[in-house]
Amino acid sequence: MTTQPFQLLVNGQYSIEAMPEDAHQIDVVQEQEHVMHVLKGGHAYRAEFVSANDATKTYTFKIAGNNYEVKIEDHYDRLVKHLGLTAHSHVKMNTVKAPMPGMVLGIMVTEGQDVQKGDPLLILEAMKMENVLKAVGEGRVKAIKVQKGTAVDKNQLLIEME
Repeated sequence: MTTQPFQLLVNGQYSIEAMPEDAHQIDVVQEQEHVMHVLKGGHAYRAEFVSANDATKTYTFKIAGNNYEVKIEDHYDRLVKHLGLTAHSHVKMNTVKAPMPGMVLGIMVTEGQDVQKGDPLLILEAMKMENVLKAVGEGRVKAIKVQKGTAVDKNQLLIEME
């Protein structure tokens, strides 16, 4: 069985193929909670982890003052896309639930507001990392079921849509 490369899309512009074994060529040392020292190919970088969206496999890092959004696709992600099995671009949301237990740090929408796919909805802190929950489809905010500073459980209803 041959190992398939990962496809990395950086800032929606630059596409990089990486084999799983390429990870062994990178040394990473954690300096602080969200800050890492990265050594690759004789070059040193200081990288700050900014956010993660595990549902879309998209991660944001700050390096040398610039934000880099990295979307990772594996062989199966590309196969699903090639077969046309991805979700339709016009998806209506009904609810937004907490993907993990955490604390609501901020709410970025108001009741009655229309949202589109990708719009930020709220910030959830989990395991001392800030995660921006974004709309997976379009809709209108019917009710916000949490407040800033509220602790939430996994799968708890956060926002009701119409």
